[in-house]
Amino acid sequence: MGKVIAVTNQKGGVGKTTTALNLSASLTEKGKRVLAVDVDPQGNMTSGFGVNKNELEKTIYDLIIGNAAIEDVILKNVYKRMNLIPSNVDLSAAEIELIDAKNKEYILRESLKEIKYGYDYVIIDCPPALSMLTINALTTADSVLVPIQCEYYALEGLSQLIHTVELVKERLNPDLGIEGVVFTMFDGRTNLSAQVVENVKENLNQKAFNTVIPRNIRLAESPSYGMPITQYDSKSPGAEAYRKLAKEIIRGA
Repeated sequence: MGKVIAVTNQKGGVGKTTTALNLSASLTEKGKRVLAVDVDPQGNMTSGFGVNKNELEKTIYDLIIGNAAIEDVILKNVYKRMNLIPSNVDLSAAEIELIDAKNKEYILRESLKEIKYGYDYVIIDCPPALSMLTINALTTADSVLVPIQCEYYALEGLSQLIHTVELVKERLNPDLGIEGVVFTMFDGRTNLSAQVVENVKENLNQKAFNTVIPRNIRLAESPSYGMPITQYDSKSPGAEAYRKLAKEIIRGA
């Protein structure tokens, strides 16, 4: 199958990496083979799977600048049925090094082309900015998953992101679609979260997943222990929510 989903939102702090990491882990629980790809120089997805990002010999940076083949950068079995292409701060230099590169928008796509069919899903965690790294993720992806925090400025920047996706579709990747919007950090004790969900659904002509990701202490803690929430606290509301999201994505495939 090899479906490639880019998890992106140029607004930071919306649960993007949390979603990419925990969706990947939840898909493996459903028996799916997953390749997680960290395209964020912060490397939070990498460390969230318990990998020491500062001691890596090869990362996605080496792949993008042509210093390594894809087989050299894949970490095998970092989680059950899941491989990882890791990242660290070295990747922040890639933007400069790619300035004169030929077909620089397609480097990641070309690298993944041969191997993606060995997986059911490839989940890409994008940086929280519209950069050449994000463009590479969008030209590689079949669809875009957009996490939106349940807060007052939820719609801010979202229309710009949708516009960017449409431009990439028009000019670089005609097969790109929007997987859907997933609401994160939902607080059922406040009216604001419910209002934000309704507001976005009314004003956005895009699919919104039924699953909402709750604001959850255990979910916030799990990356610091190098584990997805399904491993750190399997029965927590956060773990259950990401399992439901994985189910929705499989159902919609």
